[in-house]
Amino acid sequence: VWNPTMHCPFFNLTKLRKLGLSDNEIQRLPGDIANFNQLVELDISRNDIMELPESISYCKTLQVADFSGNPLTRLPESFPELQSLTCLSINDISLQALPDNIGNLCNLVSLELRENLLTYLPESLSQLHKLEELDVGSNELYNLPETIGCLVSLKDLWLDGNQLSEIPPELGSMRSLTCLDVSENKLEHLPEEMGSLLSLTDLLVSQNLVDVLPEGLGKLRRLSILKADQNRLVQLPESIGNCESLTELVLTENQLVNLPRSIGKLKKLSNFNCDRNRLTSLPKEIGGCCSLNVLCVRENRLARIPPELSQATELHVLNVSGNRLLYLPLTLTSLRLKALWLSENQSQPLLTFQTDVDPESGEKVLTCVLLPQQPCSDNLARCGALESLVEGGMLDDTWDDKTPNRMSTIRFMEDDDDDEDDEERTLLRRATPHPGELKNMKKVAESIRKDMNAAKGLDSNKNEVNNAVDRVTTSV
Repeated sequence: VWNPTMHCPFFNLTKLRKLGLSDNEIQRLPGDIANFNQLVELDISRNDIMELPESISYCKTLQVADFSGNPLTRLPESFPELQSLTCLSINDISLQALPDNIGNLCNLVSLELRENLLTYLPESLSQLHKLEELDVGSNELYNLPETIGCLVSLKDLWLDGNQLSEIPPELGSMRSLTCLDVSENKLEHLPEEMGSLLSLTDLLVSQNLVDVLPEGLGKLRRLSILKADQNRLVQLPESIGNCESLTELVLTENQLVNLPRSIGKLKKLSNFNCDRNRLTSLPKEIGGCCSLNVLCVRENRLARIPPELSQATELHVLNVSGNRLLYLPLTLTSLRLKALWLSENQSQPLLTFQTDVDPESGEKVLTCVLLPQQPCSDNLARCGALESLVEGGMLDDTWDDKTPNRMSTIRFMEDDDDDEDDEERTLLRRATPHPGELKNMKKVAESIRKDMNAAKGLDSNKNEVNNAVDRVTTSV
């Protein structure tokens, strides 16, 4: 094992081009590292090195360096002299500041600074005109320099997990940017200039304080993934329908009351999650999302699902549990659903449905033992299998307050002894056997009768068999 604290012939390997020493317990990097004047790649990540020697600046040919996972707090003053560097990784080293002249590393293409203690970025960073990847996630940044817009070659920018309260409008100058992650910050709004990021494919703004997305979002025709969950969104811009390449849209845990009709123009949308909002309805245009595979709208305030949803013929998973649904549209039977979730305690991906009639509109609808999912008003008449004899109001504003304390209104008849409790029940539903099940029960009864006839001579068994037959016959 090499001991870096002792001089050894190892440092006479002056033509060494690649050196990997990661995942050891090295505590010091000797100044003799300067002997490797032809070194191209250096990996000393995940060691116990507390300081880099100033002599590292003599490794003039160094292109790729990884110092991540060491207890470093600073870089040597001479470090920016390594102007051949193209990829520099210094993640998780407790770095508190970058050298003010970091911009001298003019050939940098990738710079990783994740999980450090940086509170600001030096102005000279804007001189890295070749930089394509910048990761400063999980630091302590409170603002960004306006000059960050000068990074015109940047393709991937990670700013997540900081303390940013705003994004400078100059960010809109990054016309090559494809991925922008500003999640887990304190942003209250996004600049309208973001509409100029025409190459953007991934936009992640989760866990912020944003209430409105910029209207210019509709200009991002290449945007494929938009995650804006855990914000304070009260509405989506109508222009979102122009994001023609959008495949994944995540809006979980916001304050959306409705969705724009233009959402139906998202022909490539495959995954749409809008759980835990305040949606009272879905636009009928949502049926235009012809590539939609998964639609999740759990824990909203939906009373109905638009029949036009059946036009989304690729829909395989529909999750509408935790809403106020009275029934489902009959048109859903035309879909090839693999999973339909109506209740949090539903154990099967698909349930058995039966048709019914809405007493108000006369529309033929679908119902099952899990519908309705909320107390209905007294003026809703008894209708077929629903037997909606319930108390309380419909869709009132106190629904959220009642939800934690409300009891299930669906009960099954199990024993005749329960008759005395009928007056306390709000909805009584008896499980009706399927016709096929009735035939099987009949066959069982006939088989038992044959066994009974065969056992006529056995008095001790006769009574037991007769009792079994009586039980089965009664249940049929």
